[in-house]
Amino acid sequence: MSLRIIERSIQAVDASGAGTLLCAAAVRNSAERMLGLALDGSLDDWTVNLDRLPATADFVARVVRDRYPDLRPPLHARWRHFVFAGRDLWREIVVARTWPTPAAAARAAIDLVMTSVLLDAGANPEWRYRDAATGVTVGRSEGLALASLRLFERGLLSDDPADPLRVDAAALQRVDTSLINDAFQVTPSNPLSGATGRATLLNRLGAVLQSSPDLFALSDSPRPGGLYDVFPRRASQGSLSAGAMLETLLHALGPIWPDRPILDGVSLGDCWLHPALQSSIPAQRYVPLHKLTQWLTYSLIEPLELAGLEVSRVEELTGLAEYRNGGLFVDMGVLVARDSSAFSRTYAVSDPFVVGWRALTVALLDRLLPLVRERLDVTPDAFSLARMLEGGTWAAGRLIARDKRPDGGPPFRILSDGTVF
Repeated sequence: MSLRIIERSIQAVDASGAGTLLCAAAVRNSAERMLGLALDGSLDDWTVNLDRLPATADFVARVVRDRYPDLRPPLHARWRHFVFAGRDLWREIVVARTWPTPAAAARAAIDLVMTSVLLDAGANPEWRYRDAATGVTVGRSEGLALASLRLFERGLLSDDPADPLRVDAAALQRVDTSLINDAFQVTPSNPLSGATGRATLLNRLGAVLQSSPDLFALSDSPRPGGLYDVFPRRASQGSLSAGAMLETLLHALGPIWPDRPILDGVSLGDCWLHPALQSSIPAQRYVPLHKLTQWLTYSLIEPLELAGLEVSRVEELTGLAEYRNGGLFVDMGVLVARDSSAFSRTYAVSDPFVVGWRALTVALLDRLLPLVRERLDVTPDAFSLARMLEGGTWAAGRLIARDKRPDGGPPFRILSDGTVF
């Protein structure tokens, strides 16, 4: 798919078609619809106790103060997960390399962050990555980040022996389960769910890169970093909106997601039917969430700005519908399952129980933000949703999960194929 086709698709979005689901506004609007139904008592699986939201805000504000006493957490982005014991491992790699231009450095950063985000779809509680270079042993999202960084650094995704710090389409298409298992140190005693799904996702990414040279190969062979040359074309008066970034990614990367709903011939990605959303318009029966693609959008902001492209209107993006944010609301008593035995079951990501939980999480993050700002006595300009995600809710969700469950995992089990969260 070319940028011209994407722009035409966005401009020609029919008010009732699949394209209406491929934007941040659709995620926020659908989440608000779901919250309205929950508050009316119309959801079969969940109720919402807004009386618990102030206590949740108190907790999140405390976490922000503890982690960032200056009350200036950075944006929620994958780059935070490359920092261990004060060492920014990606920065160390960057400064050791002589880059011919800022654009070359930006393309490499985009290569890394896109593959790293796509490999970030959850880890078993018992899985760990042991890093020989630093002596660090870490699990969860940070472990996946460190493993993906080392995979990239070793040049295993590059087709140029002279330039290991790049990702090439052909190399992505050769990734298999064995490579993922080796890179992530998977063994019978160190299991990682979804290894095959992760490999398949990278294969499909490689195929999309190869088939879309107008998006990914304007100044080089096909690579994720080719987007560096595309995003300025979507800018207006020198500024690129975060919403435009997300729309570009959703249209460009739609085909990489396996076994996703399709409407009007369009792959919808992280978007799911929910029985509570009744409508004669098919698109309005879906709940778009786009967690990984929004996570990627947040994570692309810094390399683009370092290369001189201003990114604006970051507030267009939503909170992320994943188990740390969602677990926080469950564990704090804001989200309550109607069936007390629900947490003992295992669910597919498409199950209405999971879809509803994730959508309500997005809406409740918007409700929580002004309460946290009030407690921190900060302005909207100084403390955005992206900063609350990084400074507070994600970390708070992890902290309370450790108090509630020995493994610190989510409040219920979700079958993971390595492509959602």
